[in-house]
Amino acid sequence: MLPVTYRETNRARLRETLVTAARDLTIGSGWEGVRMADVAVAAGVSRQTVYNEFGDKAGLAEALAAREIGLFVGDVRAVLLRHGADVRAAGHAAIRHTLVEADANPLIKAILTGADGLLPYLTTRLDLLLSAATAVVVEWAGTHLPGHDPKVVAVAAESIVRLVVSHIVQPSQPPEQAAEELTDVLVRLLVP
Repeated sequence: MLPVTYRETNRARLRETLVTAARDLTIGSGWEGVRMADVAVAAGVSRQTVYNEFGDKAGLAEALAAREIGLFVGDVRAVLLRHGADVRAAGHAAIRHTLVEADANPLIKAILTGADGLLPYLTTRLDLLLSAATAVVVEWAGTHLPGHDPKVVAVAAESIVRLVVSHIVQPSQPPEQAAEELTDVLVRLLVP
């Protein structure tokens, strides 16, 4: 692997600063109110710098969604892995964390529900979230449930992720109750 250059490091920092500024502005005034010029001012750069980095507002939205989803799924992965092979404990902790954090994170909620005008920019983000979250469950099962049929694990993982996302998008009960019920489903899918 080649070492990262000074220029690449600075560009990564710039992108992170711009995405953070866009996130803060989105939380403060909603995505529809975010202008590239506002992001530039918040980040302390020129408007042209923002356009050079992302091309347009859609490119900025994609970067914002990708970062937010990556961080969110990474947190869920850490919660899941902390519980080892205990399907019920790991599943409950990860599902509960997901439901509670998604409810508290206005951008995840907006990404999944299409609220706040983000949906037109995020046509592939739901697929990214589903794929990334399913991969985390499959990874966990591969490590902690090595005797399980990989096909069954893949179907169970995708199914539970879709159910959890459904509860985020349209909650029908408090997160704790939903986590209990969804954990029961996960256990039935994975424990023979």
